[in-house]
Amino acid sequence: MDALLRPAALRGAAEVLLRPCPVPAAAGIYAWYFPVVPRGVPTDGCHVVDGATLLYVGISPSAPAANGKAPSKQTVRQRLRIHLRGNASSSTLRLTLGCLLADELGTTLRLVGKGRLTFGAEGETRLNEWLVANARLAWAAVERPWEIEHQLIKTVVLPLNLDQNRHSPFHQTLSGLRAEQRARARALTLA
Repeated sequence: MDALLRPAALRGAAEVLLRPCPVPAAAGIYAWYFPVVPRGVPTDGCHVVDGATLLYVGISPSAPAANGKAPSKQTVRQRLRIHLRGNASSSTLRLTLGCLLADELGTTLRLVGKGRLTFGAEGETRLNEWLVANARLAWAAVERPWEIEHQLIKTVVLPLNLDQNRHSPFHQTLSGLRAEQRARARALTLA
């Protein structure tokens, strides 16, 4: 947890996209800090490093399924790149930020194909640019990252995490915003 809460330095999102990439191609946990917090996100009690507020943590791979299904082989490097260049369907963080920043960035959630969510090419590009300008990251290679993630969500204020975080005062508000945006997307004509 020290690597996430007391990192030697926060790294810019653009660094994750470099080759060679500084993020290990291994299982791990990562933390998203933001010097600019999206409007409406409460930050009381949030952890701050170098003027940036910790809002979200994630892991890769996810915990093994209880049904015996083979676990993912995705690495923390792959997962961070998906958050930075994926779409709303491939990243819950992108979905959340796109919904929170809809007015500022002009992002409109849409349902395409077989139920995939996206902010469209222009909206996803604007979100990519916002992330590169505003996200700061810390990460650590960890064999069983779900154990640390669970502990962090229990003990640290993380307003953008929804899973395992019903105790957060922002949980209901954020869940409602995402549900509202999904309902609007379903009402729009499929692209």
